[in-house]
Amino acid sequence: MVSQKTAPKDDFYWVEDREPHFDRRKEIMAAHPEVKQLFGIDKNLKYWTTLMVIVQLGIGLYAQYMSWIPFLLVTYVVGATIAGAMFLAIHEITHNLAFKSKKHNNIFAIFANIPIVAPYAMSFKVYHGLHHWHQGTDGIDVDIPMVKEASFFRGLFGKLTWYINQILVYAFRPIFVKKIELDKWQKYNIAFQLVAMAIYLPFAGWSGLLYLLLSMFFAGSLHPTAGHFISEHYVFEEGQETYSYYGPLNKITFNVGYHNEHHDFPTIPGSRLPKLKKMAPEFYDNLHAHDSWVKVIYGFLFNKDITLFSRTKRK
Repeated sequence: MVSQKTAPKDDFYWVEDREPHFDRRKEIMAAHPEVKQLFGIDKNLKYWTTLMVIVQLGIGLYAQYMSWIPFLLVTYVVGATIAGAMFLAIHEITHNLAFKSKKHNNIFAIFANIPIVAPYAMSFKVYHGLHHWHQGTDGIDVDIPMVKEASFFRGLFGKLTWYINQILVYAFRPIFVKKIELDKWQKYNIAFQLVAMAIYLPFAGWSGLLYLLLSMFFAGSLHPTAGHFISEHYVFEEGQETYSYYGPLNKITFNVGYHNEHHDFPTIPGSRLPKLKKMAPEFYDNLHAHDSWVKVIYGFLFNKDITLFSRTKRK
């Protein structure tokens, strides 16, 4: 078993202790009981999410009238930015932060899923829950690369290839790491998405569908906001497992950069995570944090010491 304080070349950082957020949550609650005031839904989440769904689908309807260069520019600059924000809106919704009722959150997540094309929201909810409650656990947390995956995608070219196709990796990795049985909500998600796409396609045409698909692909590829995939848990500072990002792109990504804060308190919506950091600075100011997702991407690709093995795992 590789020590957390030894940089591995062909293995992950293996630890035996519990993920750090459980204990820090208890310590913060004891030191700042007023943190409970931050719990609850974000009333604006449903409005921002609905607006993004309408705008993204609307641009897709107009895509058939664009020539290729404007199409690609709009898709990368606007479409991928919205798609990335949509992923993170669904992330918030699957934490039941849009409505008080779990049922209403599930229904809304399925609605928010429309511009993503693939029916993933309800499966994501299951896998993301496992990521939170079993962070880093081998064979359960599908957020961590597989050994064969980390061994194959090496060096600049390997990491670049992996990073460009990151969204596809995240889509298919769970099948190989931990299969789950389809529950009723996942079935609803699939059925609704098929109907939604069947209705949308005749109006938007194949160019509209391509716009949605490329927006999703670019959002998980070489796009500034995609830096959060790397910044959250890849080990940049040995001994630390989760990292926050405190830069301006938080404003368009539901503050997902406040990732230590989010893992400490998943019931606090992203809109109030900056208040958590301000409320309990002694727990966060001493942690290594990122100030640029672009620098994170650059560091991941060009730093030879950071590989797909640069993740913390536990048995």
